Amino acid sequence: METVRDVMTRTVRSVRPDTPIKDVARELIEHRISGLPVVDDSGTVVGVISEGDLLAKEHRPGTVRHRPLARLFGESAETRGLLAKAEAHTAGEAMTSPAITIEASQPIDAAATLMIDRKINRLPVTEGGKLVGIVTRSDVVGTFARSDEALGDAIRNQVLLQALWLDPSEFEVNVTDGAAAIKGQVERRSTATILEHMVRMVPGIVSVTIDVRWTLDDRDIEAPGPDYISPKN
Repeated sequence: METVRDVMTRTVRSVRPDTPIKDVARELIEHRISGLPVVDDSGTVVGVISEGDLLAKEHRPGTVRHRPLARLFGESAETRGLLAKAEAHTAGEAMTSPAITIEASQPIDAAATLMIDRKINRLPVTEGGKLVGIVTRSDVVGTFARSDEALGDAIRNQVLLQALWLDPSEFEVNVTDGAAAIKGQVERRSTATILEHMVRMVPGIVSVTIDVRWTLDDRDIEAPGPDYISPKN
């Protein structure tokens, strides 16, 4: 199955927590990007600094809106964050933390969902917490613009062969305007169900019609429980 690793940009610009704000702004302008991952000496992503974080510098402490009775109950988390960013001198002081990241092994639709839910345009990609790439909305959208031929190849190679260990030559796979039609036969009903689910997850597939027959209906077959004792020979 195609993952974030397959579409991410591997060459990533990043800054350190002690990078001066002016240098961050210069990086954003020169490379025409809206945000940068902030990484520590080990390459671990500790935050993200964006144009929005830098714009917070325009807030002077006297112009930040305080909540009623702030002197008694303290400032809200939002106000405290704005005040800190307004007085920031380094990336570490102005960044948004913790960073919203995604693992390279995650499916592409997981990245799309995260971007929509969090209303962000780019995600640092990590492996074991270490920065390995960046994925943007345009990277994700690009997967939905693939040709029908490319989508058919993805179903045969990534789903049938690599994920399910099935021989693609034993199936009819047709894709028209993103609508996939699969015909064939498998041993178990559960395999047919999984096949349909995985095809639906292929980025660019808009609908799936499955005509896959099975020889064993394994819906009611349960795996041995913890008290199961294998019979002795």
